[in-house]
Amino acid sequence: MKDYQKTTTSVLEELGVDIEQGLSTEEVQKRQELYGLNELREKKKTTLFEMFVEQFKDFLVIILLFAAAISIALPFFEGNGNVGIGDFIDGIVILAIVILNAVLGVIQEQRANNALAALKKMSSPNAKVLRDGKAVEVASPQLTVGDIVLLETGDFVAADIRLLESTNLRSDESALTGESTPVEKDAALLFEEEKVLAERANSVYMSTLITYGKGKGIITEIGMQTEIGKIATMLDDVKEGKTPLQKTIDQFAKMLGIICIGVSVLVFGLGLLEQKDPFEIFLTAIALAVAAIPEGLTAVITVVLALGMQRMVKRHAIIKNLSTVETLGQATVICSDKTGTLTQNEMTVKKVFDLDQEYDVTGTGYSLKGEILSKEKSVSIQGNLDLMLKVCLLCNDAKIESTDKVLGDPTEGALLVLAAKGGYELNKKEKTYPQVNEYTFDSTRKMMSSINQIDDKYLVLTKGACDQLIKQCNRISIKGEVRPITQKDIDMILKKNEEYSENAFRVLGYAYRETDTPKSNDLEQDLIFLGLTAMIDPPREEAKDAIAKCHKAGIRVMMITGDHLTTAKAIATELNILKPGHIALSGEDTKDMTDEEFEDAIMNCDVFARSTPADKIRIVEILQKNGEIVAMTGDGVNDSPALKQAEIGVAMGITGTEVSKEASNMILTDDNFASIVAAVEEGRIIYSNIRKFTIYLVSCNIGEILVILVAMIFSKFFGGLIPLLAIHLLWINLMTDAFPAFALGMEKGEKNIMDLPPRNTNEKILNKPTLIKVFIQGSGVMLASLLSFKIGLIMEPGNEIYARTMIFITIIFGELFRTYSARSETKFVFETNPFANRAVNYSVFGALALLALVIFIPPIANVFQVQAPTILEIGIAVGLGFIPLIFGDLTKIIKDKIE
Repeated sequence: MKDYQKTTTSVLEELGVDIEQGLSTEEVQKRQELYGLNELREKKKTTLFEMFVEQFKDFLVIILLFAAAISIALPFFEGNGNVGIGDFIDGIVILAIVILNAVLGVIQEQRANNALAALKKMSSPNAKVLRDGKAVEVASPQLTVGDIVLLETGDFVAADIRLLESTNLRSDESALTGESTPVEKDAALLFEEEKVLAERANSVYMSTLITYGKGKGIITEIGMQTEIGKIATMLDDVKEGKTPLQKTIDQFAKMLGIICIGVSVLVFGLGLLEQKDPFEIFLTAIALAVAAIPEGLTAVITVVLALGMQRMVKRHAIIKNLSTVETLGQATVICSDKTGTLTQNEMTVKKVFDLDQEYDVTGTGYSLKGEILSKEKSVSIQGNLDLMLKVCLLCNDAKIESTDKVLGDPTEGALLVLAAKGGYELNKKEKTYPQVNEYTFDSTRKMMSSINQIDDKYLVLTKGACDQLIKQCNRISIKGEVRPITQKDIDMILKKNEEYSENAFRVLGYAYRETDTPKSNDLEQDLIFLGLTAMIDPPREEAKDAIAKCHKAGIRVMMITGDHLTTAKAIATELNILKPGHIALSGEDTKDMTDEEFEDAIMNCDVFARSTPADKIRIVEILQKNGEIVAMTGDGVNDSPALKQAEIGVAMGITGTEVSKEASNMILTDDNFASIVAAVEEGRIIYSNIRKFTIYLVSCNIGEILVILVAMIFSKFFGGLIPLLAIHLLWINLMTDAFPAFALGMEKGEKNIMDLPPRNTNEKILNKPTLIKVFIQGSGVMLASLLSFKIGLIMEPGNEIYARTMIFITIIFGELFRTYSARSETKFVFETNPFANRAVNYSVFGALALLALVIFIPPIANVFQVQAPTILEIGIAVGLGFIPLIFGDLTKIIKDKIE
């Protein structure tokens, strides 16, 4: 039996505590030794050095390190004699890329692992307890099981507490349970059945806030045994898996490694069969292995993702992990919290019923802008409506700040806003209508009354739960007439109350009476019923359009909230989240389901209410099990484990707790659901661009492999020469190809990118159709290059430097021209404005400038074993350079056939 199911007497007896004396100093020490301190523990953290070493375990990084080692070793093996720093520049550049990526990875991990530290900060620094019969203030960690805690308005709850006494006590549990309004607490309540956390009204929990009233309770759990401690345990136990991009790059790297080894062994074998010098063949095979590795790919991906992060900041999304940028584009499900995410987290009165007619109220949140309308027309404030607004204004302990923020209960804040929309001045109410007496709210009466002097009369102004308030009314005011209330009147009022409730409105009733004895204690009787107000935490105005865009893009939106099912369904229906044929569930509906039944239900569920942190993680895991890429949004502590479990955790930057921000991958700076859609669009564009430059880079590598492989197979035709040296291959990979690849990563994206469904979660960047494209484009590079090499051998027989200069220029021009074809996977060069991407233009001119330095400056040309060409030779090389561009566009003609 849980503590909330036990009587206060039995809890005190079991813990051996006197309610008047509390624990003795000696007993506190004993219990602290037994239970430990009231702190959230953290697992041993990974050191920065361990994180740094971990970055080098990716397969592609290992291959790059191997390439760097080869590049640094080659000058010694080639035996050129004078070895200088310039001979090692390629290896040094590769090492710099790897180290930069490792440093970035460590920074990201360090930021992502601060969630538990943020949880610890949420504990109250001090608490008031009874020790040795005296009320003392102690630091939160010094609290122990059995301590008697005194609670009052404004206190943060420092442990899990079973209430012993309560007076009008309310607790804000939104960060823990998702409940949108403060929860009424009553120490006298007793539950026979188990209740979800949000419904345990006789207990309060660590990290929640007392918003009203006072109470006394006994600590039943501390530290990691509290409800927030259990969340901390779940958060710590959640293991973050690799993102789709990371998995794709890993698969690509392994495939690349196999290709490198296979091609190198093949070339070495062919050379031995032709009885060539084994050492020379070994160097050729190594050069080919280097050629097969797109050394610039890791750097280009890192920079493109980083640029994507910067663009997303402009669209109100801060991305914490580079890989999350791309993963957003693959999201298939967005699991969204309701309170503060899809809704404004600001109670707003939307309907007023004065027993004769219903009024609509415009405006949202705590802004005072808005009107009270009848049939879309302004109304004069009089009769019942005027009296109701006076109750809203005067029977109220809240205050509205100039920044449209509420000090006090959110419900009372909404009533003040309503009064202001009706023309009342909030800052003059005490002076204009002085209060002479009040009956504060309590959970037994479910009412609150204020007795104010209005003109020369004393009015009792009462608000409360409709079903309770109407019992204290013997009269009713309709159309300016006050008469005895009838059963028909009561039925009409209760029916309207039920109608509002079924539409997820929070309903309050209003009544008044005149009195000559304002100081009396029995004025809440013989009241005159005035009408009802209906309020709700309204949906964000932009959320509906954002959800429609998600559906159009093939993304499922699912609401997961700690709020009531009725409220959740109403908001979901208004936002078109709840689809026809799909279901809405609560935690209570699923507690007795088997795992199979729960999984079937979740796959057809659009709304899950009364959820616990464990429910949220379980839902995310089921979705992931079924191949979904999950984006989980939220702002509360209760959301943080699921935020960490999901591929994309999205926290709210304004209303979000520090815990949720630390556990997430992405933070919305405007708390706007629409910003998620913008981020998804940006993610799709980035993935599309990654595909473009990966195809571009790898096809060049394939072209280089084919150049050397075909030249060796037909070695007699090419004079037994190797067309390209290792230094040429590294220069092309790192300097010529890398800059255009960066530029391709800055493409603006196709216009219809959000009309397409999310790509298959198992789709690889280099799948079968893409590999065919790569091979065809690589063949174009090979054809142009070997033609140029052969022409060079014909024009200058026996001059291998001349021939290598020709092929070197041709392959660079071919790659640069092909950049313009690579800008789109579907449109031909002539169908686009080829020069629209300025970054591509700059990168092409930059690469050509670097080529000019290599071939026209003698010291550099000598290192590269090339020579200055004539205008004719350049013309031939440039002309042949158009062949790869033609092959690039050829893949678009046969696109449907190869896919």
